[in-house]
Amino acid sequence: MRTLAAVGIALGVGFVIILLLSDNPMESIFNFIVGPLTKFRYMGNVIETAIPLIFSGLAVSLLFQTKLFNMGTEGIFYIGGLIAAIAGITLTLPAGIHPVVAILASAVFGALVMGIVGYFKAKWDVSELVLSLMFNSILYGVGLYILNYYFREESTVVLKSVPIKETALLNDILPGTKVHSGILLAVVAVFVCDWFLNKSKLGYEIRMTGANKSFAEYSGINTKRAIILVSMIAGFIGGIGGAVEVIGMYDAFKWVSLPGLGFDGALIAMLAKNKPKNVIFSAFFLAYIRIGADLMSRLTDIPAEMVGIMQGLIILFISGRMFLQFYRNRLILKEAEVK
Repeated sequence: MRTLAAVGIALGVGFVIILLLSDNPMESIFNFIVGPLTKFRYMGNVIETAIPLIFSGLAVSLLFQTKLFNMGTEGIFYIGGLIAAIAGITLTLPAGIHPVVAILASAVFGALVMGIVGYFKAKWDVSELVLSLMFNSILYGVGLYILNYYFREESTVVLKSVPIKETALLNDILPGTKVHSGILLAVVAVFVCDWFLNKSKLGYEIRMTGANKSFAEYSGINTKRAIILVSMIAGFIGGIGGAVEVIGMYDAFKWVSLPGLGFDGALIAMLAKNKPKNVIFSAFFLAYIRIGADLMSRLTDIPAEMVGIMQGLIILFISGRMFLQFYRNRLILKEAEVK
């Protein structure tokens, strides 16, 4: 309820800003709230936008479960999408196998890279935030170099790769939209992660490491192994997300900058309270307000940047709630020590 209250307050502040800025505020708010439901194509846009957000939210929620503030999913999304595109360009495989190989190649690479971040954290307690942000820049630079010098489409001035073979592309499953079969993979990933986190031994170790690392070590849990493995699993999921987005939505690799999808995972994980099953609803909520903001900007006088303001407010209120809860817990513990 506190999370919903934080979201509601953020939306309320956004609506007040719209009332102050728009010449026709009611039309703007209507397009923002109801617009995505007015056409089937718009609803398809919401689903398309939610697919990569689900993978990003899943990856970050697993990391947050272990109290790892790792933002490396952003770089994994970028390089993972490029690897999937390269597999789709260079390999010649049947239609049913080609996308699977492309996705697995991206996922394995993502797991290896994030495993490095996890190893440095577990072995030498290196700040995972700093290291992951550094890796984002490294992966972006390496990926851009590979794209520009080895796979660039030379017949156009736009920086993009040569076309991906059709056998590697994911099939659209809703006519009239770009909703592809990646949504099915995203839903399966959510339930697998939920089972893994709550029903498996390793999932228990990961949760205990995040809840109280010292107690977990005292109980015999290998917390270093848990940190490395959860980092690799998050990288694996992030790699899948980048691959699915590229071979599901595009016919060539077209990202000339970091897509921002990995950073969105932090907001989704916070909204979902780090619970995999809640990630679906959080991702669809964020996708919905983004499509609503896009419609509002195209049909009224309010810019699409309004959604960025609302996202910032949501993060601010949720972070404030978490900080106050942490501070309240410390006061309770201090009072208990006095007694």
